[in-house]
Amino acid sequence: MPVPDYESAMLPLLLLTSDGAEHRFRDAVEQLATQFELTDTERGEMLPSGTAPLFDNRVGWARTYLKQAGLLESSKRGWFRITDRGRKILAGNPSRIDIGLLDQFEEFRAFRSRKREPVSDVVSSTSGSDPQGSHVIQDLPSDQTPEDLLAAAYRRLRRDLEIELIEQVKAASPAFFERLVIDLLVAMGYGGSRQDAGRAIGKSGDGGIDGIIKEDKLGLDVIYVQAKRWEGTVGRPEIQKFAGALQGQRASKGVFITTSAFTREAVEYAQIISSKIILVNGQQLAGLMVDHNVGVSIIGMYELKRLDNDYFEGE
Repeated sequence: MPVPDYESAMLPLLLLTSDGAEHRFRDAVEQLATQFELTDTERGEMLPSGTAPLFDNRVGWARTYLKQAGLLESSKRGWFRITDRGRKILAGNPSRIDIGLLDQFEEFRAFRSRKREPVSDVVSSTSGSDPQGSHVIQDLPSDQTPEDLLAAAYRRLRRDLEIELIEQVKAASPAFFERLVIDLLVAMGYGGSRQDAGRAIGKSGDGGIDGIIKEDKLGLDVIYVQAKRWEGTVGRPEIQKFAGALQGQRASKGVFITTSAFTREAVEYAQIISSKIILVNGQQLAGLMVDHNVGVSIIGMYELKRLDNDYFEGE
């Protein structure tokens, strides 16, 4: 099943505390993960920022919202328990607890209506801290946390940038595309120096190879490169040609990069041959360019902060 949204975690989390005992947040997360029957893959899914597991973050927000509504309370750092109001809610046997139900409480409405500086006040709740309100929360869709909204905005901006990138690459000359490929491989840690890598491109003269690049800075092994600025899909014959060129060089590693896509037959062929050939299509190329800052520049950065509980420990 997909990782549940934070609202879906509210009722199970409150039920978990119905015994009246103190519960540690980390233990609660693990118990709910078991209850939701999450797989290891789902448990390992991270926020786009990579700062915390997605499920842990959503349970953290569920806890925060229940606390702001007065259904849970903190007993000590990292621990919480149910309140009388929480017991009263459970006594009504609700089938679900969500924003609509919590809105009946004045404290929760006040929490949601707080207006602070957007984004900078949104913090992670996975380390025992409680996110504070901002106007990001005020307009929050019922099934999304502030991190979900930021992630969605990031994915949209990135998708648009990748589309624009690949359009620019397709409009460039073949020589520029070859230089771009080398710039990218060097940015990824291959090829030694940019000067060494630049001399390697186009030196082989083999019909199926565009260039040779060092696998590491010492040149202990080499990678053969094929760079195709194509509009149509790349089929199996092109991959066979490249594989044959590798065999002619007694090479075992190659990278085939294109601005378009590969046919299913091409992908399957690359997977069954003895030579290790990595296929990089246009979409993957754009993603790697963004990841390694090739052809893009940073226009702004936003810091996500959380409460430093250690700072207040001796208060």
